[in-house]
Amino acid sequence: MITAQLNAAPCAEVEHVFPLPYAPRAVSAVRRRVQALLARWNVPTDAADDVLLVTSELLTNALVHALPPATLRVSRTLVDGHGAVRVDVTDTGPARTSCEVDPDEHGRGIDIVTTLSARCGVHTHPGGTSRWADVLVG
Repeated sequence: MITAQLNAAPCAEVEHVFPLPYAPRAVSAVRRRVQALLARWNVPTDAADDVLLVTSELLTNALVHALPPATLRVSRTLVDGHGAVRVDVTDTGPARTSCEVDPDEHGRGIDIVTTLSARCGVHTHPGGTSRWADVLVG
């Protein structure tokens, strides 16, 4: 019954799409927009903090390791009958990098995403790669 109610909701209430500008300040700007969306959805503060951290990690991953453009999709979903927010970042694929990544500075993002989400994954398709996570919110 809840799924039918979510599907019956206007599309703007179910999924929000945010293009990610390829710029250093893009993550914080998009994060503020997602924070406003979560407030409109009445997501509890602790759960919203988790969603925002997962959003930041997936967006940063797209900026640092992938080719632009990237797009963020945020939607409400169900995980085993519990309310969740899906964070999905799609990019056009892996970037070629000539610089070394300092393991003290990078490499923990996917662990954070895995820890905070009920489920997460990667989907490769002809248009690129989508990394997603479902964070329980209720």
